[in-house]
Amino acid sequence: MTTTTLSRRGVDAPSSPIRALAAAARKAQEAGRNVHYMNIGQPDIATPRGMIEAYRNYDEKVLAYAPSDGFQDYREALASTYYNRVIGDQPPITADDIVVTVGGSEALLFAMASITDPGDELLVCEPYYTNYHGYAHLLGVETSPVTTHAKDDYRIDPAKIEAAITGKTRGLVLPTPGNPTGLVLSHEELCDIAAICDRHGLFFICDEVYREFIYDAPLGTLAPSLLAVPGAHDQAIIIDSVSKRYSACGARVGCLVTRNREVRKAALHFGQARLSPATVDQHAAMAALQTPQTYFNDVVTEYKGRRDTLVSGLKGIGIDVNPPQGAFYLAVPLPVDDSDHFAHWLVSEFDLDGETLCVAPLGGFYSTDGLGKNEVRMAYVLEQPILKRCINILEEGLKAYKPG
Repeated sequence: MTTTTLSRRGVDAPSSPIRALAAAARKAQEAGRNVHYMNIGQPDIATPRGMIEAYRNYDEKVLAYAPSDGFQDYREALASTYYNRVIGDQPPITADDIVVTVGGSEALLFAMASITDPGDELLVCEPYYTNYHGYAHLLGVETSPVTTHAKDDYRIDPAKIEAAITGKTRGLVLPTPGNPTGLVLSHEELCDIAAICDRHGLFFICDEVYREFIYDAPLGTLAPSLLAVPGAHDQAIIIDSVSKRYSACGARVGCLVTRNREVRKAALHFGQARLSPATVDQHAAMAALQTPQTYFNDVVTEYKGRRDTLVSGLKGIGIDVNPPQGAFYLAVPLPVDDSDHFAHWLVSEFDLDGETLCVAPLGGFYSTDGLGKNEVRMAYVLEQPILKRCINILEEGLKAYKPG
């Protein structure tokens, strides 16, 4: 009998540090422990009722394919009622600049695939969202890291980006607001980084899925967008999603936005290969565009309170962290040598009065070996009383932990 073997791509595929402890957490639940999930960005905020009603009211005779780039009316609405709010005095976004995707993850994959060939490199500012590395691996592309540090609030030095560029570099992938750092780039910082990309003929993939979630600005303020940077029209590729904006992670609707027609054409061809984004979910996403600003004001106020509760609670047990500017994640240094081992032990073997905690080890958010070994990511997607309980669990867990 001939032995079949996997590809090297399959064998070496990285696991997600965000979901790596899912099996251990399930076992803890099966054993009767209450697991508080801070490892994954699954909000508990109510999805706008307009979205839910759109699902309930869908009543077509046939559930048919959507166009490969998404419904025309949805793309037109995205352009006119949403993206043209964030572009400043730059040329307007049109429906022809948008490809609707199966979540922001597919938009990211299409963007990376559109600008790279196997053996190319993409710059990432570490720590970064782990799927950047996962999709780079899938495409046979290397992630070349530019390291940022907690002591600098993870601010990005443009000179370090420029110094990291090689003959294999094809683009930069960067989130703002950031995951897992919460960093929000200013318009001026986006302009500086875009200028570097322009000088070196690189694409700039900007992940803007947390655009609404910024905490040190007046309510209703949006994070600066790369779409508003003058002169960056050909290089700019925006990744977006309804998942976090509308607390609708299960809808799986995202989009790729670019004024570069060749990039858009390539992304559309990938979209044709997977046929179409979901039909009913696009109707729900269309309804979500009517969500009133009061919804976002309430959500941002709630997350700001959660951020402050988590930061003050961590400081109260001797862990010094600065408040993140946006998104809803916090990179947390722990007094342990191996956060992966500690996180697994915490959810598998420890509980405090029947409760335990699941966090994401941060090592998988870095490309540089050895970094993040004592850090975890904590998502403040739980109510404030629960966050306080999580701090207690972490405090007692750290006291009880004995490194293996």
